[in-house]
Amino acid sequence: MKDLFERIINDKGPLGKWAEQAEGYYVFPKLEGPISNRMGFNGKKVITWSINDYLGLANHPEVIKADAAAAAEHGMAYPMGARMMSGHTHFHEQLEQECAEFVHKEAAYLVNFGYQGMVSAIDALVTKHDVIVYDMDTHACIIDGVRLHAGKRFVYKHNDVESLEKNLKRATKMATENGGGILVISEGVFGMRGEQGKLKEIVALKEKYNFRFLVDDAHGFGTLGEGGRGAGVEQGVQDGIDVYFATFAKSMAGIGAFFAADKDIIQYLKYNMRSQMFAKSLPMVMVKGALKRLDMLRTMPELKEKLWENVNALQSGLKENGFDIGNTNTCVTPVFLEGDIPEAMAMVNDLRENHGIFCSIVVYPVIPKGMILLRMIPTAAHTLEDVKATIIAFSEIRDKLKQGVYKKIAEAMLG
Repeated sequence: MKDLFERIINDKGPLGKWAEQAEGYYVFPKLEGPISNRMGFNGKKVITWSINDYLGLANHPEVIKADAAAAAEHGMAYPMGARMMSGHTHFHEQLEQECAEFVHKEAAYLVNFGYQGMVSAIDALVTKHDVIVYDMDTHACIIDGVRLHAGKRFVYKHNDVESLEKNLKRATKMATENGGGILVISEGVFGMRGEQGKLKEIVALKEKYNFRFLVDDAHGFGTLGEGGRGAGVEQGVQDGIDVYFATFAKSMAGIGAFFAADKDIIQYLKYNMRSQMFAKSLPMVMVKGALKRLDMLRTMPELKEKLWENVNALQSGLKENGFDIGNTNTCVTPVFLEGDIPEAMAMVNDLRENHGIFCSIVVYPVIPKGMILLRMIPTAAHTLEDVKATIIAFSEIRDKLKQGVYKKIAEAMLG
């Protein structure tokens, strides 16, 4: 019999094997100072394109005032205990009601974290007799939720409606034989590539197939649709989404998330989502802070307008300069380049140290081998000057990448 830790010690994983060279700089970097378009990194100011603060609310004076007032009144612990036992308050209910109304659903249920909430919701919604059909590029929280499923699951090609329908036929046959149902899962916005999920086309398939539809709209909530009500509203199919999910960690610059659906479904989730039944209630500071942020989404359309001014300037500028930004039709702005992991590390070092640009680097296994994805998140806090400087910097590093400069640097670094 092997020692359980033998594999862990000998195989660090596709990312872990680079830990010695990468940790503290490429992964687990330390950005410092107030959350904004420019922050401190490695002793200098850099333009930051890796902060999920779409509407620039993280350090908005009204948000800071509301958070501070809530902390002064309640501290960071209240309410204590799980909501089912001792952690339930009027303000939790108020936030749920306002979230539901905002996204045009009957009811909503708060969860402490988006990742944990999605995993638990999938587990609660299906039994071993049911079949899950999901997009292959869905977020890790969905993948992990699907892994818990004791029944059958089918994955369809990313945003490929023909592939989805093929798998729906298979799922229908199996669900009928098992006496179960079908849950289809997509994202409103795919966070790496920036494409909206084909929600309209998926909802249209309900005319041919009997399934329920769960949508993770973490990146669409606050950025898409009338008033920031999300990808379902943007595509005119919010009514066809049976369970709508959004997080406070992106546009709302906070902690927490919610599910919205018909009252019966929300009531079921409240009594069957183990991650919430046995977890401490969302602290009052987060709840009152979310109420303030949601009110700002409703009453300050200029935040979303400024966001999209920056998005359009960045994406059009990149395309005009010959960059491949894929099929994004959202705020998420990917830039696709060709190269291996060592080249990517050398390039990002140059970008940060010599150009003062900080953006996320994505490599294998998240994307295919031989590709480098520089992922940018524009926010309302950015300026057009930030956009101009970034495009100039990207043009320079692209030329060096093509000329093999980073390959030589990487070879020298690795010996």
